[in-house]
Amino acid sequence: MPFLNKIIFAFLALTISVASAVQNIKVQGADYVNNVTSDRFQIIGVAYQPGGSAGFIAGSGVDPLSNGTLCLRDAALMQRLGINTIRVYNLDPSLNHDMCASIFNAVGIYMLLDVNSPLPNESLNPGDLTSSYNSAYLNRIFAVVEAFKDYPNTLGFFGGNEVMQDPGSGANVPPYLRAVTRDLKNYIAKNSPRNIPVGYSAADVRDILADSFAYLSCDIDGNAADMSRIDFFGLNSYSWCGDVTFKDAGYDILVQMFSNTTIPVFFSEYGCNKVEPRLFTEVQALYGPNMTGVMSGGIIYEYVQEVSNNYGLVDLYDNGTAALRVDYDNLQTQYNKLDIKRLQSGNASATALKSPECSGDLIAEPGFAKSFKVPSIPTGGQTLIDNGIENPNNGKLVPVTQNAVPMDVYGSNGGLLRNLAIQPLPQDQSNTPNGQDTTGSTNASPSGTSSGGKPKSTSGAGHASISLLLGIVATVIFSFQHT
Repeated sequence: MPFLNKIIFAFLALTISVASAVQNIKVQGADYVNNVTSDRFQIIGVAYQPGGSAGFIAGSGVDPLSNGTLCLRDAALMQRLGINTIRVYNLDPSLNHDMCASIFNAVGIYMLLDVNSPLPNESLNPGDLTSSYNSAYLNRIFAVVEAFKDYPNTLGFFGGNEVMQDPGSGANVPPYLRAVTRDLKNYIAKNSPRNIPVGYSAADVRDILADSFAYLSCDIDGNAADMSRIDFFGLNSYSWCGDVTFKDAGYDILVQMFSNTTIPVFFSEYGCNKVEPRLFTEVQALYGPNMTGVMSGGIIYEYVQEVSNNYGLVDLYDNGTAALRVDYDNLQTQYNKLDIKRLQSGNASATALKSPECSGDLIAEPGFAKSFKVPSIPTGGQTLIDNGIENPNNGKLVPVTQNAVPMDVYGSNGGLLRNLAIQPLPQDQSNTPNGQDTTGSTNASPSGTSSGGKPKSTSGAGHASISLLLGIVATVIFSFQHT
């Protein structure tokens, strides 16, 4: 029997070690596009920062993507909700993120990552731009790139978040944002195995919103290869409050403002909570025909209920248990109405767009920067790009050996969600609402209901391969036993 045991062990090792990867998503004109299928990718996302910004403590050994067991729980809940993207704000690039990244990859969820943090010297200081833009700061943001560049589900990096929060900051900050974008893109080009987009997340300050977009998304001197131009533009928008109309929320103005965009534009945060519980009726507008010609989806703020606010979809407890809030159910109801096939339809004209040449004529607000002279890279910065940072902590996909969530999770009605588990998807699929995965070769269907039933099985190439392997092993065992 030792030979038989070796066969069984080898088979188990093979099935466990297979790590399917989502397809890379690229920026093509004004759209995100699947690099293999050429389907359009619309962001259906949620902000993911357990503990909030106050919960990020340097040297604690913990960040939102460092605990695989907690990520398993949250990935299962996000998968049944229909999420395909998470935004993560505060990361420690020295930690191991392999299991969390692999779990989200397995369920078809991409990651948009902020390279900055609220800690000292880990972000640009609008009040002291010259001093805060230094090689130590660049080492920090390059370290985040190193930590996540090898995960296939890394969708992009935010080079800044709400750095401009009033008209006054528009005078001096924009050139530095372009400098950081340039440095990140040059580092990625030199040190990453693939191109990863870099963008900016803006506050909804209407006085400077259009100018911020125009300044950051144009090509200096008409150079289409300008590395200081952002690849995507995110807007943190909270103007749709309650059950209002498209015009009441000012969405018509946003559509007009970005109607000529040449890069993907999306809500990097949205979900006003002035009316509770949130109904999320804006979901139908955002993913409806009035907006999808311009916008590439959005990221709900936020997954975890924080003590300091009331934006959470889920309550998390210190013992690892969790409870869904009514907001989770309401959002799932809205997501389940979406026409995913229509959202994935490509637009040849949108993907062929080219960025405009930078000019002061693009800027309307008096006092906003009109000079496109970008600061030179700080002393030592180019060496970091050319040689890579010292001792980088490179992430990699690892086998996901557990699907079932080990802790209790409760529905918004207080009932226990039974058999909660992730449902790994075949290689060419990303997660979609209602559990229907139409971006790949099959229709995967984890449960999309609020009752928390066991995810349905997935048929397709990945499972067919395992079935074939099972057949081969069974044949070998049968032959061995009868010889």
